[in-house]
Amino acid sequence: MSDVQKAKPAKSRAGEGGFVNTPLRQRLKEALLRRIIGGHYDPGERLVELRIAEEFGTSQGPVREALRELEATGLVTNIPRRGTYVAEVMSSGLREIYTVRGALEEQATRIVTSRRCCDIDALQRATDLMREAALASDIHGVIEHSVTFHRTIMEAAGNRLLLNIWQSLQIETRTTITMLTEGLDLVEIADSHQPIVDAIRSGDAELAAREAREHQDYFEHLPVPVGSKLDADPAVPAKMR
Repeated sequence: MSDVQKAKPAKSRAGEGGFVNTPLRQRLKEALLRRIIGGHYDPGERLVELRIAEEFGTSQGPVREALRELEATGLVTNIPRRGTYVAEVMSSGLREIYTVRGALEEQATRIVTSRRCCDIDALQRATDLMREAALASDIHGVIEHSVTFHRTIMEAAGNRLLLNIWQSLQIETRTTITMLTEGLDLVEIADSHQPIVDAIRSGDAELAAREAREHQDYFEHLPVPVGSKLDADPAVPAKMR
């Protein structure tokens, strides 16, 4: 049996929405996210690759990759020759990511609008697909199309450094964390992208830049998700709950 077959797909409160097709590394990362955010692991607790791999019936490689991505978000810390530990303080680092991301996307949106070099149809398609996923309670679909939406703008700006810094923020992982916040309205989240599309289409660069920045400002001020019902996720072995 392969690693992908052995690792059970995680479900979210908002529905699994095709999660079975998500790569093993991503499934492990999301399961670990739920554990960390749900308080299953204590701050400062060591995350042992071998133990996690045994729990999920997989090899250590995908676990190592998942932990590496989580480290980039500040959720975990790797200490050379000692191992990987849950971060002692997470909320400030998570909010700082949105501050930086907002500045990057504001500038990229200003560039693509003034140059009229962004594929508006692609943005609208991503927004529409996001809304469809939200209506179906498909949290993974919302995440996928949201990342596609923002990546389209960043790539269209044609600034390699801007794009590289944006990618270094682990956008997909941070978006997943955000979606675990209690009480989020997925349809409202999807619809919040439409003003950016409309502003870029209008050709008003400053309006578009402002819409892009305010979009990220909203997420920056969301509460960090903690203690949610996600710690009852069936993907987490019963002995570990």
